[in-house]
Order: sequence, then structure tokens, then C-alpha cells
Amino acid sequence: MLTWFRSVLFNIAFFGTTAAVAILSTPVLLAPAHWTMPPIRFWAWLVVQELRWICGIKLEVIGREHLPQSGPALIAAKHQSALDTVVWLLLVPNCAYVLKQELLRIPFYGFLVAKVGMISVDRSGGAAAMRHLLKAGRAAAAAGRQLVIFPEGTRVAPGERVPYQPGIAALAAATGLPVVPVATNSGVLWGRRAFLKRPGTIVISVLPPLPAGLPRPVLLARLESLIEAESDRLMAGQPVDNTVDDLAPRAAP
Repeated sequence: MLTWFRSVLFNIAFFGTTAAVAILSTPVLLAPAHWTMPPIRFWAWLVVQELRWICGIKLEVIGREHLPQSGPALIAAKHQSALDTVVWLLLVPNCAYVLKQELLRIPFYGFLVAKVGMISVDRSGGAAAMRHLLKAGRAAAAAGRQLVIFPEGTRVAPGERVPYQPGIAALAAATGLPVVPVATNSGVLWGRRAFLKRPGTIVISVLPPLPAGLPRPVLLARLESLIEAESDRLMAGQPVDNTVDDLAPRAAP
């Protein structure tokens, strides 16, 4: 009963916070694009605090030394929960998500996402969508941003497997960047399309980068093997380093 009550309160807080920040931030749409990131990062910080104080969900980050302090990066992150689309705004200084085009249709929020330069992709767009992804990815990397892509292409429930999409390998080839694999157990506590948010610790495990220039089949196979093995370890509750991070936002350069 307590978990249900906490989940109700969190949903009220989450949607209320999202609506309030989106509406109050609309004036920055008239300002330069870099003015848009601070309110979005503030929103992400609020969501993390709401999870902690309302739902009893803490976050732990291990391997953060593998993330860049500045400059371009290509991050391939396991996607089990909506939280995965929030937390990278706090973990790297200038995040550029690769996200589905439908998110741009959300009133106010979609305007901010477009303004800040997130990379939207039409998942049914075929070759044209891939060309757009590569062009936008190269531009983001040239601007020194950290690209975050979910190689499965969608949220996947804990314990389930789907093939990794070729977009991550194409983006690695187009940008010439090493790929940083990231595992998580986020879906155990905040499930895919789940109402209940269960108390506990969500762990984000950043693994050493895979070198640039790997052939596409090799990159995809190694990426999937590393991420899935580490995610399975986290979901099994095996011990991790006690490097608890407060996820204070990193300033963009």
C-alpha cells in the first residue's frame, strides 16, 4: 500500500514538475539555444530528487571516470526505464539524446527538446531517417556534445532481449568516436510502462569505451555482450562499488 501511495504522489509531482518547467521555460525559446539547456537540466535534477524523497529510489553511478569531462562522446546506454531518458542530462556536460520523433509533439516540452538540439528520429523513416541521424550526429560531435543513443531502440523489460539496432554502429563510423557501453538495472524499480515505483537503488554502470574503427558486426556483438552481461549482474543484485553519486548537474563548457 505504501509503494502504491508513493507512486501516486510521484506521478503527480513528475507530471506537475514537467508541465510547470516546460510552460515557465517557454520564453527561452526566443533566446539563443544554449539558454534552453539549464531549465531542462534543472527539470532532470528535480525528477531525480522526487524519486529519492517520494519513492525511496536512490541512484548509484559506477565507472563515471569513463565519461568525458568535456568534448564529444558516443554513449550506448541500456534502456529499461523512463529514467534513462532523464539521467544523462546530469551525467555529462552537454547531452544530445537520440530520441523518437513523437516526443517533439508533446506541447511545450517538445519545443524545448527541439530548441536544445536533441536528435529526433522517425523510426519508420528508413534510409532517410538514417541519413538524418548521421548528419545530425556528426554536427553534434563537431560541436563537442555527448551523444546518447539507446542501441535497443526502445525500452526493454528486465530479462528480455531484443537485437541491437545498426544505428549505433553507423553513428560510430560517421563520428569516428569510441563507444561507451552503459548497463543499468533501472527497470527493476521503475518498470517499462509500470505505475509502481519500488524503493531501492538504481545502479548505472559505465564500462570502458570500445575503440573507434571496429567493424560493424564486431562492434554490435561486443557492445551487446558487455551491456547485457553487466545489466544481468546488476539485476541479480551482485555487489557494486560504493561510489554513490549525488548526480549534481555537470556544467556545460
